[in-house]
Amino acid sequence: MKMRELKTKSKEELKKLYLDLCQKRQQMNFKLANKQLKNVRKYRDIKKDIARIKTLMNQKQEKPNKENK
Repeated sequence: MKMRELKTKSKEELKKLYLDLCQKRQQMNFKLANKQLKNVRKYRDIKKDIARIKTLMNQKQEKPNKENK
């Protein structure tokens, strides 16, 4: 998934997508451990997508001002 596509999504959509990808990654991790996974590249792509989503979620999160302290 491209970063441009992810930037247009809301926080709720990102969170839902994040949870879905985490479940897929967990399933693929079990298959990888049992040597049943054929496409290892897809596992790596899912990990990268999760990292992109987490980055955007952190950027969209409101950060407190230092001046208010």
